[in-house]
Amino acid sequence: MFKLSEIKELIKLVDQSSLQEVEIENEGARLLIRKPGKTEVVSVQAAPITHTYPSAGLTSVPQQPALQQTGQAEAGEPAAPAKTPAADLHPIVSPMVGTFYSSPSPDAKPFVGIGDRVNSKTVVCILEAMKLMNELEAEINGEIVEVLVSNGQLVEYGQPLFLVKAD
Repeated sequence: MFKLSEIKELIKLVDQSSLQEVEIENEGARLLIRKPGKTEVVSVQAAPITHTYPSAGLTSVPQQPALQQTGQAEAGEPAAPAKTPAADLHPIVSPMVGTFYSSPSPDAKPFVGIGDRVNSKTVVCILEAMKLMNELEAEINGEIVEVLVSNGQLVEYGQPLFLVKAD
């Protein structure tokens, strides 16, 4: 069942986002929040969540050490040069921690690709945070020259997602 405080918080989050509708099911209860006056259709599909619980007798697998930030590779491989965006390229950055989705559903085509023209209101991706799907707009006019993350990838606050050659 949903608590009144949870419902109020969800209403606030939907109101502050570009989402028009969100539907949540929890323990047999269903909650649908829809902004009034919009005819736009929003389709959200969530992947199932799985949990793995370690057994008491299992030992953990050691993690591989992360590569140094200087770009040095393991076992004597040559280091790739750090990529710095050209001065005329504008990054579209993630405004939150979440999961990056390049399309509205798994079988749909991506919102944008390399070479696509965007304007300030063009939706470029969806960021999922706390089971809410948030559409991210380009906020700049120009052409997408590079997509920096892959579909389903976890992204951090402020992480560049796209590079745009501004008009």
